[in-house]
Amino acid sequence: MTRCMLARPLLASLLLLALAGVASAYEKGPGGFVVTGRVYCDPCRAGFETNVSKNIGGATVAVDCRPFNGGDSKLKAEATTDQYGWYKIDIDQDHQEEICEVLLARSPDPACSEIEEFRDRARVPLTRNNGLKQQGTRYANPIAFFRKEPLKDCGGILQAYDLKDAPETP
Repeated sequence: MTRCMLARPLLASLLLLALAGVASAYEKGPGGFVVTGRVYCDPCRAGFETNVSKNIGGATVAVDCRPFNGGDSKLKAEATTDQYGWYKIDIDQDHQEEICEVLLARSPDPACSEIEEFRDRARVPLTRNNGLKQQGTRYANPIAFFRKEPLKDCGGILQAYDLKDAPETP
């Protein structure tokens, strides 16, 4: 056997070890999480997605974690949505003793940029000590910016959803 033939398996083994090292660098550690979700425009101010809702690309969201008993934020991380309205935020540690929420920050669409208090957030559990058997990905509920003025067709659109039991319709 030639030297070159002996070196090939060794070189291949070293390359595999290097690739494994790079791959493990991208994995979340024992306390890390990835928060993902979607942002949309609610053109009827319905408070839920309708057939005229549109995802918003380029919107900014933030994850905010604060102590249960109040006080200053312990974490503030931001992300921008992709062209389909999806975001992904890497969180590097467990936040068991805190309430964590994804909040709307900015909309790139001036026609759909209103933020309505208490409807502008989605709570996410950022702890592994919660009884959920899942990896480090946390999925937040979709959150929406509102149009200042609903579309003219919204009355008919919302009637199609049969909201007779709803206390109030926009």
